[in-house]
Amino acid sequence: MSSTNTQFMLEVDNLSKKFGDFYAVKNLNLQIRKGEIFGFLGPNGAGKTTTMRMVTCLIPPTAGIVKVDGIDTAADSMAVRKKIGYLAENNPLYNDMTVEEYLKFVAEIRGIKGDRQVTRLKELSAICGLTKMAQRQIGKLSKGFRQRVGLAQAMMHDPDLLILDEPMSGLDPNQIVEIRNLIKKMGQEKTVIYCSHILSEVSATCDRILIINDGQIVASGTPDELTSRSSRGNRYVTRVKADRADIETAFKALPGVANVIINGVEDEWVVAEVAVGEKEEIGEAIFKCVVDKGWSLSELKHEAASLEEVFTQLTRG
Repeated sequence: MSSTNTQFMLEVDNLSKKFGDFYAVKNLNLQIRKGEIFGFLGPNGAGKTTTMRMVTCLIPPTAGIVKVDGIDTAADSMAVRKKIGYLAENNPLYNDMTVEEYLKFVAEIRGIKGDRQVTRLKELSAICGLTKMAQRQIGKLSKGFRQRVGLAQAMMHDPDLLILDEPMSGLDPNQIVEIRNLIKKMGQEKTVIYCSHILSEVSATCDRILIINDGQIVASGTPDELTSRSSRGNRYVTRVKADRADIETAFKALPGVANVIINGVEDEWVVAEVAVGEKEEIGEAIFKCVVDKGWSLSELKHEAASLEEVFTQLTRG
C-alpha cells in the first residue's frame, strides 16, 4: 500500500489499548505534521510507551486507527516499519560487537548492501560523531557514545519518522547538548517524536508538545502556549521597601496586571509577585511606578512559568 500526499506524518484516531480491564491508552487523537519535532510527555505509566509500541507496530491496538505517512499500520505494517526509525528507552545493543560490526549488522537487516552500505555507514558515523569509534567495542563505550550508536541504527534506513524514547537518559550535561544539537539537525529533514522526562530539553528542542496522563491527552500546543496555561503564568518578581498594602494597590492599578501576590516581608523589604497576561511586558511600568512613589527597589525580574510547572499541574491535578 503506497502513502498518500497527506501533510501529516502520523495520524492517530481514537486509539485505545486495553490490558484486561485496564485502559493503558484511551481514545487518543493526534496529528503530527511532516518536518516537525514533536514532544510526547507524561509521567511513568501514562501510556507513552504503549502508544509508541502501537505506532511502531510492536503491539496491535484494541481499537482505533494509526496511519504513518497515510499508511494504515493494520493494513500494511511492513511498509510502516520501513518508514520508522526507533530508539528505545533501554537502547538494546550488542556489547561484544564493535561499532562498525553492529552498524553493518543493522544495515544487512535493513537490506542495505554493497556500495550503498559503505556510503551509509560513513554518512551516519560522521553525523553521529562515531568515525573515531568504529573499531571500539560497544560494551566499552560511554553512555553518550552508546546513545549515538542507537541513533545511528535508528537512522540507518533513512526513515521519514524518527521516534526517540528518552535519548538523553544517563547523559552528562555536555553529552546532552551534543545529542540535543543532533536531534535538531535531524529535525531539519525528518519528523521526530521525542519522548523524555527532561522537560527543559523538550521545551528547548520541540516545535510542539503533547502531555498525556492516565492514557488520555491533557494538553497540547507549542512550549509557549503550554507555559501560558500555568496558574502562575507570566509574572514579575519585585522586592520593594514600602507599605505592603500601598504596593499591592499601586501595582494592581497598572495596565495589564492580572493579580498581585505578596509573598512576604524581609527586613522591611516586601516581596511582591505581579502576574500579567501571556504577552504583557510591564517591567518598565513597574519601575516607573516605584520611582514615582519614591520607594526603594532592590529586585525586579521577569519570570515565565516553566514546562515543569505546567506538567506538574496537569498530571497531579
